[in-house]
Amino acid sequence: MSRNTPPLAKKKPHKLEKHEDVRIDSYFWMNDREDPEVIEYLKAENSYCDSQMAHTKDFQKELFEEMKARIKEDDTSVPYKYNGYWYITKFEKGKSYPIYTRKKNTLDNPEELLFDCNEMAKGYSYFKLAGISISPDNNLVAFGVDTIGRRKYTIHVKDLKTHQLWSDKIENTTGSSSWANDNKTLFYTKKDEVTLRAYQVYKHKLGQKSDALIFEEGDDSFGVTVYKSKSRKYIIIACYSTLTNEYHILNADEPDGKFELFQQRIRGLEYSIAHYDNYFYILTNKDKAINFKLMKCLETERYMDQWEEVIGHRKDVLIENIDIFKDYLVISERHNGLNKLRIKQWDNSKDYYLPFDNETYTAFTSTNVDFDTECLRYSYNSLTTPASVVEFNMNTKTKHVLKEQEVLGGKFDKDNYLSERIWAIAEDGTKIPMSLVYKKGIEKDGNNPLLQYAYGSYGSTVDPYFSTIRLSLLDRGFIYVISHVRGGEYLGRRWYEDGKLLKKQNTFKDFIACSKHLIEEGYTSSKHLYAMGGSAGGLLIGAVINDAPELYNGVIAAVPFVDVVTTMLDDSIPLTTGEYDEWGNPNDKLYYDYMKSYSPYDNIDSKAYPNMLVTAGLHDSQVQYWEPAKWVAKLRELKTDSNKLFLKTNMDAGHGGASGRFESLREDAEEFAFLLDLEGISS
Repeated sequence: MSRNTPPLAKKKPHKLEKHEDVRIDSYFWMNDREDPEVIEYLKAENSYCDSQMAHTKDFQKELFEEMKARIKEDDTSVPYKYNGYWYITKFEKGKSYPIYTRKKNTLDNPEELLFDCNEMAKGYSYFKLAGISISPDNNLVAFGVDTIGRRKYTIHVKDLKTHQLWSDKIENTTGSSSWANDNKTLFYTKKDEVTLRAYQVYKHKLGQKSDALIFEEGDDSFGVTVYKSKSRKYIIIACYSTLTNEYHILNADEPDGKFELFQQRIRGLEYSIAHYDNYFYILTNKDKAINFKLMKCLETERYMDQWEEVIGHRKDVLIENIDIFKDYLVISERHNGLNKLRIKQWDNSKDYYLPFDNETYTAFTSTNVDFDTECLRYSYNSLTTPASVVEFNMNTKTKHVLKEQEVLGGKFDKDNYLSERIWAIAEDGTKIPMSLVYKKGIEKDGNNPLLQYAYGSYGSTVDPYFSTIRLSLLDRGFIYVISHVRGGEYLGRRWYEDGKLLKKQNTFKDFIACSKHLIEEGYTSSKHLYAMGGSAGGLLIGAVINDAPELYNGVIAAVPFVDVVTTMLDDSIPLTTGEYDEWGNPNDKLYYDYMKSYSPYDNIDSKAYPNMLVTAGLHDSQVQYWEPAKWVAKLRELKTDSNKLFLKTNMDAGHGGASGRFESLREDAEEFAFLLDLEGISS
């Protein structure tokens, strides 16, 4: 087959039947990464994509170098102090991976190397280090390593005095672990070999070959994790699903003791816990507090009827998180889509909000592991303002910028860009907010190229954030838009509830309404409008182009979740059973029919589609590679246009794409070159 000819996947009709409904999937055979025919097809698609984009290779290199030049290569994080040591993450010029170090007591002391991931990554096409956990006596560190990209980590233990690895090696874990206070007992979470669901908690004693199973989650719609409270008093097992939580606690001084139930799970009861003094503080939706409220209980009186209210529920304010300090409680809130940080002294002598004055910004508490401090660290950025880390003295109300993101390359001036927030009207009359950024001087004449992005699932909110990579589009005349569609929590928990399960179609309709509004207001036109989303946001893109393909000149669907019905019926696939509360369980005909009504793969029709770039990861554990592969194959079969359709599969990575800070830029450069080429921009 010529590299200039689109690959045509073989059709092998496979009958899928449920609720007396029959679907014929001609590309079901792609569901086998061990099949050489599958690998050859993916390689053929990669070759076709490369050949069709060959004329942009020099431009891709230019974009890559441009993006890379904005990054401070020899960069260092803001140090944070934990248990007597200052911890630092840094990058060195020309190197792709982080280096982790620490200094004892003061920053003037000699630097101690923890990990050089550049050395550790040698010989691997993919490398990820995660779950760094320091023992209470500061002498040992546990950490997880993934060299495939499938998020199956192997935990190792390193002696920080000798820099030698212990022989202990724990495979198929989440990568994270927590030390008991005896400095020799480690609690960690294992994954199911097939589904990759985190479902077991084990106790590991250093030097011992067999580990004790402490907890097993029997409900396959739940996952489990284990961590240590900020107060360092408790080891906590958290059981979680989309709608329900349950916790078990153990005194960290007694690793051989028995975990005690905090509050048994009740379907629909969501809560999280934080420990302070003799109390647990509970963020919960108890009593229909849809935007959550804060409660507390004594350590020994933990059941729900013993909880007392600290901060009540408010219809217009979502409580997202809390940070506990010795003298202060910090509450992260969201009102009308904007982040608010509320600071409250335990004795109630102070209660105030940090002031922010931008219309579109992102602010959140950052690394605050030190309990006995009056200083809060938070991060701030906006669509036009690079990220900064700020230290705020909660007592004196003074702030100090610890670090501002440097944008190198000599061309960036934030005063050259404008950001704004506008609102579209959805089909049902709901106002949908959008955050926009563009270079000054743009006219609303319909001729501007515009990239519209959204996610819209799991209550995950895409806040308006700064991106040095995005500048490569803005400086070439693009407008960039984040559509805050229902399914996220931008306007509170109800915003999420109205974009899931049997209301999922609202997510897609909101996006289309935003697109139409952008066109009507002259920001762009269908000739210059582009859409992008990844994972569940890729589902959004797939549904949107089935419903309104004429609105877009091109789309990018990154690792898209597009074969919804088949995936949600297969409980052997990672994450499926834990997703029922998000999408519904298609074993119930009501949900089956609704899913089928929007599933992108099931609704491809014989019609014209926009230009498309679709990406996949062979080892992806969240969206299996065969979903985008099958989707592209079926589109090739049925679409009536001659527009571009490319599938690019990373054969060495998973859901997050390439590892290393520069390799991922090559993927960004390829995606941007695809968009810019459609606009006739080549430099």
